[in-house]
Amino acid sequence: MFLDVGPSSAPALLLAHGAGAPMDSGFMDAIAAALAARGRRTLRFEFPYMAGRRAEGRKRPPDRMPVLEMCFREAFAAAREAAGAAPLFVGGKSMGGRVASHLADELGAAGLVCLGYPFHPPGKPERLRTDHLAALATPALIVQGERDPFGRSDEVASYRLSAAIRVVWAPDGDHDLKPRKASGRSHADNIACAADAVAAFMAEPG
Repeated sequence: MFLDVGPSSAPALLLAHGAGAPMDSGFMDAIAAALAARGRRTLRFEFPYMAGRRAEGRKRPPDRMPVLEMCFREAFAAAREAAGAAPLFVGGKSMGGRVASHLADELGAAGLVCLGYPFHPPGKPERLRTDHLAALATPALIVQGERDPFGRSDEVASYRLSAAIRVVWAPDGDHDLKPRKASGRSHADNIACAADAVAAFMAEPG
């Protein structure tokens, strides 16, 4: 069921994919490998529509939120058993992180990790997806690219977010944390920066 990477007794992160790419995309593989190198475990799974894409070889739109949430709950129950006594965090890339953010308090997760949170659809800053984030009680880390069209640094600064949420900015990063060549940074630099922040958060989420 899971793509399981990292030490079996380490703090674990149940990590969901984004809307357009599967659990074994280049971004997801890179993050999982970087976290494993820092002594953290990731458990990746796929939502039903993505599993259908893989089986049928054709694109499907994402499932509706209730279906995504139910799938995440089921994955969490299985991950809780797999993680044993180790702390279990929830999170995801983009849409996956958004689903996790809706459930973190309900599930009693050790913490929430969002990689490129979709604060709003690109080009539609008025359509915010932040209401529930104002009341979030679970310690949370959002790693966001400074140029992310789903929520740039200048936009996010104006949002009402819970005090439990910490935002770390990937320099010049886009929605995949990728910087422009002119910035002098590489994608690997920003992946490493993200992994450092997540690994430290999983050690001390509070």
